[in-house]
Amino acid sequence: MPLRFTQTLLVVAISMALSAEVLADPQSTEAEKTLDKVIVKADPLGNDVEGLVQPATVIAGADLDRKKSNTLGESVTSVPGVTSSYFGPGVGRPVIRGQDGARVAILSNGMASDDVSNVSQDHAVSIEPFLADQIEVIKGPTNLLYGSGAIGGIVNAADGRIATAALDSGLSGRAETRYDNGSTGFTQLLRADFGGEGYALHADGVYRDNGDMAGPNGDIANSAVQTRTGAFGASLFGDWGYAGASLSRYLNEYGNPAEPGDAIDPGVTLNMQQTRFESKAGITHPFGGLDSINLGYTYTDYQHTEFEGPDVGTQFFSEGHQFRAEGVHSSNESHKGAFGIQAQKKSFEAIGAEAFIPSTSSQGAGLFIVEQFTKGRMKSEIGARIDRNQSEADGFNSRGFSLYSLSAAGRYTLSDGVDFTLNLDHAERSPVEEELYSDGVHAATAAYEIGDPDLSKEQANQIEIGLHLHKDRYEAKVSVYRSRFTDYIYLSDTGLEFDDDGEMLPVRQWRQDDSTFTGYEAEFIYKITANHFDHQLRLFVDGVRAKIDGGGNLPRIPAARLGAGWNWQSGKWQGGLGVVRTAAQNDTADYETPTEGYTLVNANLNYVLHDGAGSSWEVFLQGSNLGNREARSATSAIKDLVPLPGRAISAGIRVYF
Repeated sequence: MPLRFTQTLLVVAISMALSAEVLADPQSTEAEKTLDKVIVKADPLGNDVEGLVQPATVIAGADLDRKKSNTLGESVTSVPGVTSSYFGPGVGRPVIRGQDGARVAILSNGMASDDVSNVSQDHAVSIEPFLADQIEVIKGPTNLLYGSGAIGGIVNAADGRIATAALDSGLSGRAETRYDNGSTGFTQLLRADFGGEGYALHADGVYRDNGDMAGPNGDIANSAVQTRTGAFGASLFGDWGYAGASLSRYLNEYGNPAEPGDAIDPGVTLNMQQTRFESKAGITHPFGGLDSINLGYTYTDYQHTEFEGPDVGTQFFSEGHQFRAEGVHSSNESHKGAFGIQAQKKSFEAIGAEAFIPSTSSQGAGLFIVEQFTKGRMKSEIGARIDRNQSEADGFNSRGFSLYSLSAAGRYTLSDGVDFTLNLDHAERSPVEEELYSDGVHAATAAYEIGDPDLSKEQANQIEIGLHLHKDRYEAKVSVYRSRFTDYIYLSDTGLEFDDDGEMLPVRQWRQDDSTFTGYEAEFIYKITANHFDHQLRLFVDGVRAKIDGGGNLPRIPAARLGAGWNWQSGKWQGGLGVVRTAAQNDTADYETPTEGYTLVNANLNYVLHDGAGSSWEVFLQGSNLGNREARSATSAIKDLVPLPGRAISAGIRVYF
C-alpha cells in the first residue's frame, strides 16, 4: 500500500511540476522561499516577528522542512522556552515555559483546533505539521487576543487552505515522500493551489503509515501511527477584500505505548476522527476609520475511540462552534490597533465504563482591544479584554466565570540594532471541564483522577525583561521572566491508591495553590560566508523553575536545556548538525520520579536536483538521536514507562512547483 501510494504521489507531483514550469511566474518560487519579512498571521495588526513586542518565533520555509515532525509539539522544540509533552511517537503537545494543556492555545489559521488534546496527554492534536506553511509560537500570556486558554501562549499553524489574496502563479504547491527506518514507515504529502486574478482553489493531503518506533533498547511496543488527512478550500477576491471556506478531514490511529498489552490483556489503541469546516472573510476599508474587518467561523465535529484490543473501551465526542470578528485601524504610521469579539460554544461527552468526565457543555464570549504606538525609538502596546465563560455538567451546578486581562509592553531602541523590551501582563483563566468534573479511572494515564467543581478562576501577573541585538552577521536574544499565579490549578498525586479490579492505581486530584514560575531564555546566531560556503552557528539555553509558594514543586516541569547547531550551504548542497543537552530534572513534585540528563544529536543533508523558474526538486536525509541515547522527558506523564525514540534516519524527495 505505501509503495503504491508513493508511486501515485510522484506521478501526480511530476505532472504538476511540469505544468508549473509553463504556468508559473519566474519570480514565484523564489518569493515563496523568501523569509525576510514573515508576517505573523496570529497577529491582527499584521506585524512581522521583528514588529511584535511580545517574544515570538515563526518557523517556515527550509527551516520548517528540517524541523517538522509527526507531532506539533516535537516540531517546535527548537524554540527556546518551548518543549513538548510525550505520550509516544504519535502524541506531543507544545509546552511553553512550563505551561501546557489548557494554558496553551493550539490554533489552526488563528482559530482553536477544537480537539480534546487539553483533556489528557494521550490525546493527539488534530493538526498535521507537514501541511503547515508556517508555525508561529508566541510566548507568555496572549489572553488579550485568544481568551482564557492562552494564558501560557499560543502555537498557530497556518496552512493556506483559505487564500487571502491572489496567487503569484496559476499553479503552485509541493509534494514530498519519505521513508523512516526507525518506524519502517512512509509519509507522503501533496498540496496544490490553483487560481486566477479573482479566485483560488486549494487541495492537500497527507498519508502516514509508521510501525512501532525503534527505542534505544528495542522497539517501543504499541507505538505505531497511521494518519490520513486532507482538505479542500476555495476563495474569491476583489477590491472589496476576500471570502473563502475550507473543509477538512483528519483521521489518526495510534497506539498507547504505556499500555502495550501482553498475552492476557490486549493493548490500547486510539482512533481519532475530526471533520472541520472553516470560513473567513476580510473586508477592506468598509467605512471611514477602519482599514479592514476580519470575520471567521469554524464548526468542528470530533470523536475518538479508545480500543482495548478489538473491543471498544471509551468513546469521546466533541462538537464546537467558534466565531471571531475584529476591526483593524491605523490613524497614521505611528498608531494602529485592533478590537473585536470572540465567542465559542462546545459540547463534550464521554461514553464507556472508564468515562471519567461527565457530559459537559461550555460557552463563552469576550471583547478585546489592542493598541500599538510608535514614537521615535519607542514602540509600545497596551490592551485589555473581558470574558464571560460558563460551564455545565450532568449532575453538577452550573459554573460561571468573569475574566479580566490587561497588558502593557514596550520596546526601546537603545542604539542601531539593540532593543530593550518590557512586558507586563495580568491574565485570568477559568477552569476547564476535566479540572472541575473528573471522577474516575483514567485508563490512558493509569490513574484515578478527581476534579473539584468548586475551583476558582486562576490569575497570573507576569513581568518579562528582554534584550535583542540584531546586526548583519549576528543576532542575540536574552530574556528573563517571572509569573506569579494566584490559585494555580494542577493535577497533584495524593499518595493514595485505588483498587481497580486488583490493579492498584495512584489517586490524583486537581487542586489550587499560589505558585511562581521563574525562567530564562537566550539565543545567539552568527552567520559566516567564506570559500563559497554560507555558515550559520546557533547556541541557545533555557530553563524554568516552578514552585508552590507554600513549599514544594509543580509536576511535569521541563528540565533546563543547552543547545548548539551548525547549518551550512554551498551551491546545491546544504546540511546541518544539532546537539541538545537536557539537564536532569530533580525539582519534582511529591511522588513524581526525577529524570536523568541526556544528550541528543540530530543531523540533516539536502541536495538540490533541479531549481528551475517554476519548480525545484531536492533529496534529503534527516537523522535524530544519532547516538541512540536513552532519554525520558520530564514533561511526560508516562516517562517511567516509555523512553523517547531511539536512532532514526529518514530519506526522501521533496518537490516545489
